[in-house]
Amino acid sequence: MDRWIHPSWQPVLAPHTDAVQAILRTCEPDTWPRREDVFHALAVPRDAVRVAIVGQDPYPTPGHAHGLAFSVPDGVAPLPPSLRNIFAELADDLGARRTRGDLSDWVAQGVLLLNRVLTVRAGQPGSHRGRGWEAFTEALLRSVAPTVAILWGSDAQTARPFFPSATIIASAHPSPLSAHRGFLGSRPFSRANDALTAAGLAPIDWVGADTRVG
Repeated sequence: MDRWIHPSWQPVLAPHTDAVQAILRTCEPDTWPRREDVFHALAVPRDAVRVAIVGQDPYPTPGHAHGLAFSVPDGVAPLPPSLRNIFAELADDLGARRTRGDLSDWVAQGVLLLNRVLTVRAGQPGSHRGRGWEAFTEALLRSVAPTVAILWGSDAQTARPFFPSATIIASAHPSPLSAHRGFLGSRPFSRANDALTAAGLAPIDWVGADTRVG
């Protein structure tokens, strides 16, 4: 289905192949992310998922979405407002500033970055809701057993029942429209690492190597 998908996802994907192809056929030419990146989130091996971060749908600005929820490709500047708020909260929470918008290093540590809806038409947030992605991403999320599930926004919080054994960290979406209603000050990064440590697992390095302390 896609170059990014780790083989461990195939048993989950197989029953949905026809439905997913039908959704993709409805996508307009100006859909983001580009077709080759739609399933980028599934690069993480399914049994390696320690933290699931769930969002709503991709960035609608052309060139921003690349298949990882909240992430942007290297070189995007300025960063989208939601990601700037995520990094502001990370700095307040952990005392370090991250500058790199590509969150692939989180994926490499077992973080699943998955939106409930995997595509969007350029300039039209929420435009691909109701096309069938929600059932597909439900199946994906139900198939993993993360220690922590971070749910940002009301769309993401519909996934709460999919994680019966996880520590749930839920808040408003980091968008400027809602971040001050519970996202800022929620300390998701330290809380996630506390839960991982309590479970005997290594914490996530959220800040990466391109950061400054203080």
